[in-house]
Amino acid sequence: MTSMSDERQSQGAKDPRPLKLAIVGRPNVGKSRLFNRMAGRTAAIVHDTPGVTRDRQAVDAEFAGLALRLIDTAGFEEAPSGSVAHRMTKQTLAAIAEAEALLFVIDARDGITAGDQIIADTLRKSGKPVILAANKCEGRIQPPAEAYGLGLGEPIAISAEHNLGMEELVAALEPLAGPVSPPQDDEEADEAEFSEEDEPDEDVVVNYLDRPLRLALVGRPNVGKSSLFNQLLGEERSLVGPEAGLTRDAITAPWKAGDRDVLLHDTAGLRKKARVEDESLEEMSVASTLEAIRFADCVIVMIDANAPFEKQDLTIADLIAREGRAIVFALNKWDRLENKAGAISRMREKLDRLLPQVAGAPMIATSARTGEGIERLEAAVTEADKAWNTRISTATLNRFLHEALQRHATPAISGRRVRIRYMTQRKARPPSFTLFGNQLDALPEAYLRYLSNGLREAFGLKGTPLRFSVRNSKNPYAKKK
Repeated sequence: MTSMSDERQSQGAKDPRPLKLAIVGRPNVGKSRLFNRMAGRTAAIVHDTPGVTRDRQAVDAEFAGLALRLIDTAGFEEAPSGSVAHRMTKQTLAAIAEAEALLFVIDARDGITAGDQIIADTLRKSGKPVILAANKCEGRIQPPAEAYGLGLGEPIAISAEHNLGMEELVAALEPLAGPVSPPQDDEEADEAEFSEEDEPDEDVVVNYLDRPLRLALVGRPNVGKSSLFNQLLGEERSLVGPEAGLTRDAITAPWKAGDRDVLLHDTAGLRKKARVEDESLEEMSVASTLEAIRFADCVIVMIDANAPFEKQDLTIADLIAREGRAIVFALNKWDRLENKAGAISRMREKLDRLLPQVAGAPMIATSARTGEGIERLEAAVTEADKAWNTRISTATLNRFLHEALQRHATPAISGRRVRIRYMTQRKARPPSFTLFGNQLDALPEAYLRYLSNGLREAFGLKGTPLRFSVRNSKNPYAKKK
């Protein structure tokens, strides 16, 4: 193992920052399985097919009390320039440059290959600390004797699948990584309902959570998600190319939208369910994307401007709305659209008609290739996030309700008019309201949509789904059982 980097050495082993540790090796040696083991969760897709990991994936993790920023990498192999394998290797080299220490994984069953020798040479030249781990050492399998010839010290025998050798791995990391900082109280404020004590002093307030905005890029395959991801970050962070389905894992990277800190997630394309069945690798990619949606606060739905709002686009947007996430539509490949005159208006009308549950959501024309519309997209994300976190006082809501009822009275059901007495907001993220009155279970969906549209216009709640629940007053004349 080489000496520690000067920066961390000057700060000592108790550096509070997580140690950036890149896991490097040939394809199919178990890097992603070890990545998940050390992360304590399934953060990367694991499959027997070689080359499943294509982008560099990074997560903050606590591994046996050590603070780490783990970086999973694609396989490291020689390949023709411009090929997918060549682009994957470039991603791995970028991870090596970014990392502060390197965990080199070899396959104990295969012995030392020419590919391992090439990787070892690269890692030695980096001048960074290197830990050599021989994976798949379950049973009586031992690290290959030739491993000592790599010049990286004694290999640690591990089995990521069977959780063997982790104590030895921790011991090797302890001189490099500092302990995890004491956990801070993190109440689930976004899930808690408001009480009377939570009533805001102002008419309308925005209650941001004390953490970065979690933003996911979602859409059909090959609509430009990874290209936009790279454009926003200003670097080649995700693998891109003309091939559909390049992204498999949901990749996360820090970003800023204005003054707002953001965790940006690139995801795999979502195909129709019938086309995914019986394809286990793609099923795992879809599951990773769905998990990113559930994890997100706001989702950018990427739409191909040349084939907008196909059935799969609508299915994806409806899923996001049902999950209660803020939503922004990015009409990508706008630079390739031939007839731009009136296109935005036509698409807006189509969106509001087909997806009334997210009516008025921001729709931005973009080109991930040229960078067109990026600033407008940032502003739209900020506004959708603001709407998602909005809290409206009860007095203000009931002034709105009084005016809405005067403009359009509730319908009569079986000769008796539905009566809404008052309304409150019970939670934000997304804004959720409770209506109090009589016969509210019979209130038509169209009237709730009328109230939703009015709330969006009155309080700037565009870009977020709205939720309603009802509570009926007890009938004092009902017979007691």
